[in-house]
This record gives sequence, C-alpha cells and structure tokens, in this order.
Amino acid sequence: MRRFSFTDPGFSAAFAAFVDERRETPEEVDAAVRDVLAAVRAQGLDAVLRFARQFDRAEIDETNIRVTAEEIEAGAAECPAQVREAIAFAAQRIAAYHSRQRPADMAFKDEAGVELGWRWTPLEAVGIYVPGGRAAYPSTVLMNAVPARVAGVERIAMVTPPGRLQPAVLAAAKEAGVTEIWRVGGAQAVAALAYGAGPIAPVDKIVGPGNAYVTAAKRRVYGTVGIDALAGPSEIVVVADAANRPDWIAADLLSQAEHDPAAQSILITDDAAFGEAVVAAVQEQLASLSTGADAAASWRDHGAVVIAPLDEAPRLVDQIAPEHVEFAVEAPERLSDRVRHAGAIFLGRVTPEAIGDYVAGSNHVLPTSRAARFSSGLSLYDFIKRTSIVKCDEASFGVLGPHTVALAEAEGLPAHARSAAIRLGQ
Repeated sequence: MRRFSFTDPGFSAAFAAFVDERRETPEEVDAAVRDVLAAVRAQGLDAVLRFARQFDRAEIDETNIRVTAEEIEAGAAECPAQVREAIAFAAQRIAAYHSRQRPADMAFKDEAGVELGWRWTPLEAVGIYVPGGRAAYPSTVLMNAVPARVAGVERIAMVTPPGRLQPAVLAAAKEAGVTEIWRVGGAQAVAALAYGAGPIAPVDKIVGPGNAYVTAAKRRVYGTVGIDALAGPSEIVVVADAANRPDWIAADLLSQAEHDPAAQSILITDDAAFGEAVVAAVQEQLASLSTGADAAASWRDHGAVVIAPLDEAPRLVDQIAPEHVEFAVEAPERLSDRVRHAGAIFLGRVTPEAIGDYVAGSNHVLPTSRAARFSSGLSLYDFIKRTSIVKCDEASFGVLGPHTVALAEAEGLPAHARSAAIRLGQ
C-alpha cells in the first residue's frame, strides 16, 4: 500500500506514475486465443468440446452442453428463499432503473419539407458471459440479462464454465429471463457465441466479464459481433473525512480489493490520522476475511492512501477515472458535481459501493482501467440500436438534390451525382 501526501514536492509526478501503472494480468494470451477462435470458427462444436476437455477437464458433449429447463427449475429451487427474495428484489429495481433509460422514437418535417426521424429497435440475440471459479455471480446475470430483457431482446444466451451451476446463478437466470444456458467457458465460449457452434447459434452482441482469455477473445471477435467493453480489474476510490468510522471506510475499500489481486482501492482524505486509522482497520478486517488472500495482495500491491485537501479530490478522481467513487463527506454533491470521469458515484456516508453492486438498480458493469474518460457503464442503450429515417417528396428533393450533385461531383463520385441528377432531369 502506497502513501501520498499532497504537500510533498514530488506528489504530482509520483501520483501520476502510480495511476499509470498497469494492473492487468501479465499473461501472453492473445496468440492462444487467436488459435482457439480459429479452431471454433472452422470446426464448430467439435473444437468447443475439445477445448472443454483440455482447459476445463470437463467431459461434455452435444447431449449435455445445454442446461435443460428441468435443471434450471431444480437448481433455482435449491436456492435459499432469502436469496431468491433478494434476487427478485434486485431484478425489479434493475428493471425499473433501466426502463427509465428508454429513448423515444422521433419523426418531424424540417423547413425544406423533408421528413426525418429515427427509431429504436432491440437487438435480436445477446450472449452473456458469466464467470465461474472464484465465486458464484448471480448479480452478473441480473446486471447483464435484465437490461437486455427490458430492451426487448428476444434471445438471451448465457455461457458459463462447465461444473456445478450454483443455485443462486440459476435462480437469477430464471428471474432475469435468460432463454438458454450453455456449459462452456473461456475463449471457446466467446467464439461459439460469435460464430456459432453446433446447437449454439451466433448472437449479435456479447456482454459480461471474464478473465484475460475472455477479454482477449472479445477484443478479437469485435466486428463480427458487438461487445460491451474490455473489462479490467475492479477499482474503487473513497473520498472520506474524519467524521467517518474508519471500519466502515476500510470495509468499502476491501469490497473491491477482494475481487482480485489486481484490483485497486484508494482512499483520499484530508486527515492523516484518520487515514492511518483506516489502514489499521483494513489490516484488522483482512485477518477474518474469507477472501483475505486476494484482498491483502490487492491492498499491498495496488492500494493507496492519499492525504490531500478535499477540494482537490475531484481533480484527483478525474486523474484516476475510476470504476467506482464514494464521497463519504458532508454535502457530497459539492465535490461530486465537479467529477467528470467515473463509472459510478456513490454519495454520502451510508451509500457504500456494494449497494450499487446488487440492489440500487443502476448497473454494476462499469468502465475500468481509466476507460471512464471515454465510456459509460452497461445500460439499456447497449441492447438497442437507432435507425435513421428519411423521406423526400418532389418539392423537398428539389431543394436537396442540387446540393447532393455538387458534393458528389466534388468528391469524384459520379454515380452518386447521377443518382440525384437523374431525378432532377439533368
């Protein structure tokens, strides 16, 4: 864990170097992913099954690669009632939040008499990658599938690595409206969704987080299909003053550190003694945290405490451009309204980031690795597309046509020019 003080002469350079450090897993995966994608594209299901045996040590075939409706029902029924209730509660809030994002179609006639407009239509088929391994992620299912369902996507295909599907994941898939689930993970799952593989039909867009291989595969299939983003390690910045309880702030920092040893948690405070109290609380909580090994590595290698005036916090947050930022201060909007680059902002002392991960209703699929400078989190807009509409009558075409001819001829495109000129009688 690094310590920075705004009053140190070398603060700006040291902090900039810290922000620029790469935290992605230093694996050379692109060549391996390229070969997997090529094999699945050429060989289809045979390659998917072969890679499942090779990488996942899983014996699956065409008869059991798809999770049946009966398995989904039985698995969901095993989910504890309290968890099912929480899943339904979260799904309702996520649906309500994303429903409000729906844009309106538009039609109008301009001063030239041209009828113009646009309309929004949902994607036909979306693939959702749900990781296995470190934990069960019903929230990932909800955050990706519910907005797709709200948007009107007809086919929502979920892929997840082979193995026992957790009851909470199956309950979330059922609640969210997932239409099919496939036991396939890794780059081969991305390839199957992009190109099709036996019974797995191709989709139009792939969303959802994964490891370095999944991310590399999504990067390579982009263009064949759409993707949501290239997810990196989780991040949180907490801006807090000394009026907070140190153990609360420590818990917030660890809520992201526990995701991955490459995750990053940063505290910005104007009180050095409070900062040290938070550091002590982090160490105390690590001792009893079941995910303590990953959290400790994250905090040790990538964590930081920054001592700076609170008025400087918005500028520092923008420099980091984090996935999540909390303003645990009095009148938090005074600072948060000055932030331009953040995936999600949490305001006040009783709004921890974990609320956003599960039940606030906003989406927890957010830009990482400073991508908040130029991109947004997952939303309804990821599952709809806009089509432009243009209609001319003879009078309005008479206004637009001559200018079309002039511009087409200027660009050296005579067929374009003729397409307009011929209608003008030229």
